Amino acid sequence: MLSSTQQESFAQNGYLLMQSFFPQSQQDEIAQQTEALIQHSAQDMPPEHVFCESKGDMKTLKQLQHLETYSPFFAELIQKGLLPDLAGSLLGSEVEPRNIQYFNKPPRTSQPTPPHQDGYYFMLEPCRAVTLWLALDPATQLTGGVRYVPGSHRFGLRPHSQTNTLGFSQGIEAYPNDFEREHETLVPAQPGDLLAHDALTVHRADKNKSTNLQRRALGFIYYDAAAKENKADHQAYQEALKDKLRNQGKI
Repeated sequence: MLSSTQQESFAQNGYLLMQSFFPQSQQDEIAQQTEALIQHSAQDMPPEHVFCESKGDMKTLKQLQHLETYSPFFAELIQKGLLPDLAGSLLGSEVEPRNIQYFNKPPRTSQPTPPHQDGYYFMLEPCRAVTLWLALDPATQLTGGVRYVPGSHRFGLRPHSQTNTLGFSQGIEAYPNDFEREHETLVPAQPGDLLAHDALTVHRADKNKSTNLQRRALGFIYYDAAAKENKADHQAYQEALKDKLRNQGKI
């Protein structure tokens, strides 16, 4: 489903922008299903799957985890059709769907997304995975669009340390280095555009500087089916993070 030019661009840069990825009718349905899930299911999710900038205030909702667990629509969307086909094409392998995340940067209350590599959270060997990021609203310089460092996926995992950013507990240390400072690139996206990035690609986002615009998106995560997750370490980290957030009164 990808042209040779797109394949080469992803291999070189570690990310790819695909404009108007879904037909408009399907994009509209995805947006409607997202809002329905927030309205009817979010209040019943465990606290570690629901992050609000202000605890308990759904007007400041910034992140939901594992939408596929709570919605047959999203379970089918991540398992069948264009998205797993694209993930498999980008990784050149069979893929395993792992998570659908909802992201928002609410106006007035959002925080910057720290520079990070998704692979640091995944704990995979080898670190082969891809995130497909579907814009539901304009993601721009004003609203906090994604900023990538082209080619950064070729240099392995950077050292990370804990942050105070809810939903992004790890950030790259000593960012930016000279390469990152020179190459970091804002990649604006409009509703319906899809950004795909390698698990090792360095990226971040500013806060939403607008006073009335949302910056909603969905992230679909796929692992290379041959990659091995360190399940014990991953579970231990998740439990420690959950305890920390509870102790801090954030969830």
